Amino acid sequence: MKLICHIDVNSAFLSWTACAGSAAGQDPDIRDVASVIGGSEKNRHGIVLAKSVRAKECGIQTGEPLFQARRKCPGLVVVPPDYRLYVQKSDELIRLLHEYTPKVEQYSIDEAWIDMSGIEHACRAPERFAVELKDRIRRELGFTVNVGVSTNHLLAKMASELKKPDMVHTLFPEEIERKLWPLPVEDLFFVGRSTAGKLHTLGIHTIGELAGTDPGLLEYHLKKHGRDIWSYANGGELDASVFERAKTKGYSNETTVSDDVTDMDTACQVILSLCETVGARLRQDGMKASVVGVHVKDSGFTDRSRQTSLGQPTNSTNLLYEESRRLFRELWDGRPLRLIGVFTSKAEQPRYEQLDLFETAKNEKQERLDRAIDQIREKFGEDSVRRARFLDSEFGHMAGGLGKEKRRRPKM
Repeated sequence: MKLICHIDVNSAFLSWTACAGSAAGQDPDIRDVASVIGGSEKNRHGIVLAKSVRAKECGIQTGEPLFQARRKCPGLVVVPPDYRLYVQKSDELIRLLHEYTPKVEQYSIDEAWIDMSGIEHACRAPERFAVELKDRIRRELGFTVNVGVSTNHLLAKMASELKKPDMVHTLFPEEIERKLWPLPVEDLFFVGRSTAGKLHTLGIHTIGELAGTDPGLLEYHLKKHGRDIWSYANGGELDASVFERAKTKGYSNETTVSDDVTDMDTACQVILSLCETVGARLRQDGMKASVVGVHVKDSGFTDRSRQTSLGQPTNSTNLLYEESRRLFRELWDGRPLRLIGVFTSKAEQPRYEQLDLFETAKNEKQERLDRAIDQIREKFGEDSVRRARFLDSEFGHMAGGLGKEKRRRPKM
């Protein structure tokens, strides 16, 4: 029997912060009051990252500005994020899951699938196994999760979303019509706001209506994505590319600057610091990226991005920076920027490399330099080596939110 479980931490950042607070004897537990995890308003990271049930009852939503959240709830408790703690708690969860099966696929910092197929006690009583797993996580790690149970990854993911918190739900193929199809179409995995809007214009408002639509019509309006979501609405398995993106999507970083960036030199300094972070993470995992890109958000909250394929896969900070800087010069129209990001894709462990008569020696020298710098930072701390350009800079030489903590996380 094929048996997949999806484990999703309930309000992860807030739950993990509460765990640390309880261990330190803090009272009350922020899960029991109207509270949120929120970024620095001074540095313009002032949005809601996670919310408690009480905060949700006040109408507060993840992603909204803190000033707006405070209007809804004047007594709101705001706690700053602790990314090192979040990585630690995430690692604890993944280690626990590995005790059940080596087939663990982490999708994000707070969710993962486990494949329990062929494991007798789980297949014999899937729901009971999921309840025992959920309760063990709460008992030993101190936070709650939802567990979804089904025969494939998509249905297990959808099951874990049905009702929260601290719940187990099944969504087997025979339950699709009763449990899945009545839900709003925007609840389906990979149906975002834009796609939902297009579906609504076609008269499709529920997952059941999507499942019953001609897939050819959906493909006409939404290209391949239309046929994919039609398959998901009918309980089909996730496309393999989803799991590939999950493995490599962390090789990116972005930062919201405290003051708008208005000149090229400052922008390039920010890009260099982001490339330091991304390059270090690629090298730590033994990966090289074939695509690099930049993403910006201006003061009017307009997002734009540009990417390019590389002649050779790389994890070199300098090469990532050269391409990112070139892309940025092509992309930026001079409007003040509040956010800059660098991202990579098609990252994999290189099996072989095509040699270039003129570039090979230069690249090998750069790889030795990057490796030496990584080793020094690993031994003496991240700030033990930095580029002279950052000595008197207001920017950190390795920027970004979770980047620093991800670079320190232990190998499983």
